Amino acid sequence: MTQDFRNPSPFGASPMTGLPADFTAFHQRHRPAYVHWAELYLGNRADAEEAVDCAFEQLARTWQKVLAMENPAGYAWQVMKHRTIDAARARDRRPDLIDTAVFETTTLLEAVDPIGELEESLGLFHAIRCLPERQQDVVVLLYCRGYTTTEVADHLGITEAGVRSTARYAKRRLREALGLEKEGSADDLAR
Repeated sequence: MTQDFRNPSPFGASPMTGLPADFTAFHQRHRPAYVHWAELYLGNRADAEEAVDCAFEQLARTWQKVLAMENPAGYAWQVMKHRTIDAARARDRRPDLIDTAVFETTTLLEAVDPIGELEESLGLFHAIRCLPERQQDVVVLLYCRGYTTTEVADHLGITEAGVRSTARYAKRRLREALGLEKEGSADDLAR
């Protein structure tokens, strides 16, 4: 069951022969988001696709075991993250994830005072970098990349309630780290 994942369409337009239909469906549903996240982390689309494809090759080799797990999507997300981190290390790079997200925020692009907004954004993204891993994943996908709660839950392999709860705790930690007033709206961080 060897499949070359190096050049499949990220949206599954080309059929993947010889693989179970459920794997193909999983690949088509998750690959675009995985590549998007890995590209933020690695700072390069080709490297991101290669890392994600390596993750899917690993998943394909053990697909029946993955399906038997309590949380296949959560496991797949971790495999993808580890492959992406390994790719960064192999290329002797530091992660670009948060730094790249700073410059891609709509708020910064539309700001009246881009320098002031950049200073605030840098503080916010430094605080995001200090969050626990799950909270960081939720915040980056939900607020920095604009995925819906449903999409984040699907990609991370957690419930929508889990995404909302994780986001709530992350926002609380971010408000504390940034010294924001407790009376401030939780949505202040999502702007």
